[in-house]
Amino acid sequence: MNILVINGPNLNMLGIREPAIYGSATYQDLVDYIQSEADALGVAVSFYQSNHEGDLVDAIQAAYGKQDGIVINPGAYTHTSVALLDAVKAVGIPTVEVHISDPDTREEFRKVSYIRQACAATVKGLGFPGYIKALRLLCGAEE
Repeated sequence: MNILVINGPNLNMLGIREPAIYGSATYQDLVDYIQSEADALGVAVSFYQSNHEGDLVDAIQAAYGKQDGIVINPGAYTHTSVALLDAVKAVGIPTVEVHISDPDTREEFRKVSYIRQACAATVKGLGFPGYIKALRLLCGAEE
C-alpha cells in the first residue's frame, strides 16, 4: 500500500509555531514518527509539504493512479479551500483529514472544513498520534 502524507501551510514551522498549541517537536520529527509507524505496518509513505494552495492541488492530482490513500493536514486551507476539496473529489483516492489541534475548540472560523466532505474520516486534536490513526484507518488496521 502507498500512502501520501500532505501537510499544508505553516506545518514546516512545527516546533517554532505556537508551541502551546502544536508542541515543540519539529516537522522532521513528525515525518520520522510517521515513517516509523509506516515501516511497522509495511506501508510505503511519501511526504509533501507546501505553503502554496496550487502546489497542494498538484500533489493531490499527481497521486492519481499512484497512491492508495492520502493523509492530509491542509492547515489554514481547511477553512478556505474549495480547490483542495475539488482535487480530492476528482482523484477519488481515500483521504483522511488530520489536525494536530482540535479546530472545533479554537476560533469560530476554524470550525468550518471544506475538505471534510470529500474525506473518509477526520482525526483532530490528537497531536502527532492523529497521523498514525489516519494511516491505520487507511490501512484497515483501525476502525
